[in-house]
Amino acid sequence: MVTYVKWQQPLFISVPVFSGRRVPARIRVILAALITFVIVPVLPPLPAIELFSHRGFMVAIQQIFIGIATGFILQMAFSVMLVAGQSIAYSMGLGFASLVDPATGVQVPVVAQIFIVSASLILLAVNGHLILIEMLAQSFTTLPIADIGMNSADLWKIIRWSRQIFVGGVSLALPVLATILFVNISFGVASRAAPQLQIFGIGFPITIMMGMVLIWIMMPDMLDGFQAILARSFALIRDILRIP
Repeated sequence: MVTYVKWQQPLFISVPVFSGRRVPARIRVILAALITFVIVPVLPPLPAIELFSHRGFMVAIQQIFIGIATGFILQMAFSVMLVAGQSIAYSMGLGFASLVDPATGVQVPVVAQIFIVSASLILLAVNGHLILIEMLAQSFTTLPIADIGMNSADLWKIIRWSRQIFVGGVSLALPVLATILFVNISFGVASRAAPQLQIFGIGFPITIMMGMVLIWIMMPDMLDGFQAILARSFALIRDILRIP
């Protein structure tokens, strides 16, 4: 029972939405214990391992690492939206408009925070938390509790997946970035053609307004792209947990 909880507590510490600073640690512990009591009756029997022994310590470390790695994969999927929002905010000139992200505790642009909130709602709307609990229950059969769990190949899969943070973020923000770039180029041409125009006075509000309009237009497509990235992250978790 203790080993089951050790798998789930790191998961709730690292998984998006539930790992936010506004979610008290006591709530995460209660959720881990509650899910444990629900799924333990349908799980295979726990191997005979002495808890306070070297083997028990190594098994506990393995289970903690599996839980943290699973949540970390989803955190990287959410970082895609964070990178996309930051790129758009800086191109719009709203990089100075920042607030503290309750999930990470660092300052991020307001546009990026909107994207993170939208990604959290998408995760809950597609029942991502329920899918994660289902994979959690299946993993005790496909990846049973033992001295050896995840191997170096699984670790390299997670490292290679981290490139999606930048590739996916730039891909989602690219239409907005390209449009704002052309707007800035047009302002540069106008300033060369008519130097008496106050380009900085009119260019800044127009760039912000254009960025807001583009976000409003492109938001459905960006959320669809995030859903595809989220599906690939769940596929990676299934691969690492040996779930067919």
